[in-house]
Amino acid sequence: MARTDRATRTIAAPPGAVRRALLDPDALASWLPPDGMRGRVERVDARAGGGFRMELTYLDPTGAPGKSTDASDVVEVGFGELSDQRVVWRTEFVADDPAFAGVMTMTWSLLPAGAGTEVEVTAADVPPGIEPGVHEAAMASSLAHLAAFVEG
Repeated sequence: MARTDRATRTIAAPPGAVRRALLDPDALASWLPPDGMRGRVERVDARAGGGFRMELTYLDPTGAPGKSTDASDVVEVGFGELSDQRVVWRTEFVADDPAFAGVMTMTWSLLPAGAGTEVEVTAADVPPGIEPGVHEAAMASSLAHLAAFVEG
């Protein structure tokens, strides 16, 4: 059965700044990797129908096996909707293990909240190989890094 995970955070920055961080390669490499990982963006085409490829490498791969190699996860992301209020990613892991197969749709909703932005990320059709608690912690970590990045 398909699973959906969610995380929300209010960020002290306007929606436009948050949206830019969802599309810029340097920004993505900085904030998207959750705690315990670093990221490298291989390419970005920041338009609807474009996307990006990123390698996420575990700082300590012991006990945290990668999906693509022993120490890394590689994701191919296609951009769907790119509006002022929503950015949609179709995320696919580069992996041989069928537990990580399929396309996970990540919808980033950006709602004005006072002087800031309420960011909700919804991950639909999460592959069954991704443990719910680990995924929710990773999403919360990425949101914290996003906040630190855009809040300066």
